[in-house]
Amino acid sequence: MASYRLRALALKKTKLGETDLIVTLLAADGCQVRAVAKGARKPGSRFGARVEPFVVADLLLSRGRSLDVITDAEIVSGHGAIRSDYDRAQAASVVADVLDKISVECQIDDRLFGLAEATLDAMEGAEEDALLVLVVAFLVKAMAMHGYRPQFNACASCGAPVGGAVSTYSLEVGGPLCEGCEAPARECAHASAAVRGTLASLMRATMAEAAMLQVDRRVLVDAFALMRAFVRYHVHARLKALDLYAADICR
Repeated sequence: MASYRLRALALKKTKLGETDLIVTLLAADGCQVRAVAKGARKPGSRFGARVEPFVVADLLLSRGRSLDVITDAEIVSGHGAIRSDYDRAQAASVVADVLDKISVECQIDDRLFGLAEATLDAMEGAEEDALLVLVVAFLVKAMAMHGYRPQFNACASCGAPVGGAVSTYSLEVGGPLCEGCEAPARECAHASAAVRGTLASLMRATMAEAAMLQVDRRVLVDAFALMRAFVRYHVHARLKALDLYAADICR
């Protein structure tokens, strides 16, 4: 049976039979891989902790007829601080959920894995108050990598500069609209100049830099709401973790 090695991030796990798991992975090349971890649910399993969500591991897999089988795993980054803290785990769950929905089997985009690692590393060491800004930064960057790069400064329809305290933001084309273009627009939200400026800054920043940004909480919540609407418009799948996170943020 042919074997191969793979560095991957565990995104989620699903029960299979009495003791096995199906693990959804984001490989280092950006492809999604689903593999079986036999006996992972048994007490004392050597795989149990190594295929938990948010863990980056070096894996050895054997080819299977329908799903490949994990035969060995060595942890590279356990991200234990995330898995042991509710707020960090909730923020990281948004990352894993979105990556699960936008990554595709045999579709290479190694930027996704780099973004995932940088985001989880930043979440593990960040202050609790920085978790929301990291979630927002991740959503902006992930959507850009997914082919829906949002714009923030110029009209998404005609390219004219957009001024004013608040502008109409088209979810369809991913950008603000000037007064001349906003009338017939559909599927729109509203974005203040402060929200647009914050999102533009997060697009340019590394995740480590994003964790250090000081952003007014109200502006950040509005930026999250805009990006959540943008993601939900373009990702045609239920994003349970994102919805649960939004419910917590809005309390």
